[in-house]
Amino acid sequence: MPTYDYRCNECSHEFEAFQRISEEPLQTCPECEGNVKRLIGAGAGLIFKGSGFYITDYRKAEYKEKAKKESESSSSSDSKSSSNSGSSSGSDSSPSPSPSD
Repeated sequence: MPTYDYRCNECSHEFEAFQRISEEPLQTCPECEGNVKRLIGAGAGLIFKGSGFYITDYRKAEYKEKAKKESESSSSSDSKSSSNSGSSSGSDSSPSPSPSD
């Protein structure tokens, strides 16, 4: 049920009323019994909390499994290429003999 804001035309008293949408607007002020006008309110703000608001959060399980396999295969090929480059650079990084002779 929405909360409606009202303002009295006589005493300018502002108040809120928790009413059903189907109910008629209030007519009298609770302070001075004068006529009231229902105000147009901004309403409650929409607040998103937690996860679940991105398109990727609603993907099918098949898609997620396929993406996981692809990422694992690409990371394993990356580690192979880095290990190959590490072994070839290993001979370059060995200390050279000092010219003490």
